[in-house]
Amino acid sequence: MSTYNGAAYLREQLESLIAQTCQDWVIHASDDGSSDDTLGILREYQRRLGPARLLIHAGPRQGFAANFLSSIRRTQGQADYFAFCDQDDLWQPDKLARGLAWAASHPADLPLLYCSRTRLIDADGLGIGFSPLFRRAPSFANALVQSIAGGNTMLFNAATARLLSLTPDHVPIISHDWWTYIIVTGCGGRVNYDAHPAIDYRQHGNNLIGSNSSVRDRLVRLHRMLKGTFRHWNDVNLEAVSHFRQHLTYENQQILELFGSARRAPLYRKLSLISQSGVYRQTLPGNLGLVAASLMQRL
Repeated sequence: MSTYNGAAYLREQLESLIAQTCQDWVIHASDDGSSDDTLGILREYQRRLGPARLLIHAGPRQGFAANFLSSIRRTQGQADYFAFCDQDDLWQPDKLARGLAWAASHPADLPLLYCSRTRLIDADGLGIGFSPLFRRAPSFANALVQSIAGGNTMLFNAATARLLSLTPDHVPIISHDWWTYIIVTGCGGRVNYDAHPAIDYRQHGNNLIGSNSSVRDRLVRLHRMLKGTFRHWNDVNLEAVSHFRQHLTYENQQILELFGSARRAPLYRKLSLISQSGVYRQTLPGNLGLVAASLMQRL
């Protein structure tokens, strides 16, 4: 769990963890320098659960992605399975059980990632909709240009945790969830995207990342593409992936090379190389945006 000034909703989140049908868990809360009552609430629950079930750590104070990755490095090797947890959502009681049931049916040495759609709730906990439902298969070709699920829905195994722990400290990461999707698919792992929501994802003014489901969210993404944010994100992700080239499957190394070539190619060759690379987004509008970004030198 990554926390930062999350006192308003933290108790509700912790109660939803305590209510899980799977009870074989330990909470590692990494606080990134909260100035509200977040640490007080964590200590209250630590007294209630015991120091062996809720551990409190000091985060690196370099943003949420670095905080989550620091937690993985700290706890890697201590469990068979791991789950990212935000400070302000509500987990469905069977969230852990559903992810574990899928993961347990696969070889332990294979990088695995369970993730899901989310039910959106407002600041008062009332349902206001759902995150987009993606139907195309998860893959590295998709992960290079799109993150399909929030980290707050993710459960993964020790093999994935080991890979994530290899991320160099000095390498910036756009988002821990997007990075996890890239690494698992790139290194030949398996991803299960559950169309049934596993959490209630709270939408409020302090969200660092929203649901990306409304017309306004789509306009925000278009604006980011036009001003070069999407290109910057790709720069950062590709730099990070370059440190994992030896772990990628041969097929994914080829996809990575073709995608990199497409980004550097003159305009008349871009679309051909994009097609050869096989990269895709989950929806038709998303793929049209990918073409537009290519033609406008914003890929």
